[in-house]
Amino acid sequence: MALNLLIDTNVALDFILEREPFFETSRKVIDLPNEHNVTEFVSATTVTDIYYIAYRHLKNREIVMALLKKFLQVVKVANVTQKEIYMALNLDWKDFEDAVQYSVAASNDFDGIVTRNMQGFDEDDAVKIFTPEEVCKYVEENLED
Repeated sequence: MALNLLIDTNVALDFILEREPFFETSRKVIDLPNEHNVTEFVSATTVTDIYYIAYRHLKNREIVMALLKKFLQVVKVANVTQKEIYMALNLDWKDFEDAVQYSVAASNDFDGIVTRNMQGFDEDDAVKIFTPEEVCKYVEENLED
């Protein structure tokens, strides 16, 4: 069994910026494809969000660009098209960014979204919402190396 996961912006930033106390768990999430049949994605909009937030934090364009390039060697980028934007608009969620993330995962038939911001998502059978801890446990219990 293979697992395709969308990594939410907060988990990606925890990893890239080594934010404590979340870094170790986010590192385990990002490392899942190395040990299991897991493919990880971020949405195209997440890439721009990561750049913006990381630059605000680090105030060094070269470092941020290097971190992004390294991160994008590990995860794939999922497109955000007009289809996903309209899907997100029609969800009518309070948090539009979460609606876009959900729409990207749903339109690509991803198995789940990994996030620390569970309240931003409505539970739905189509796309499972995992915390970083939950996805690590799920992979360990359900996927062979």
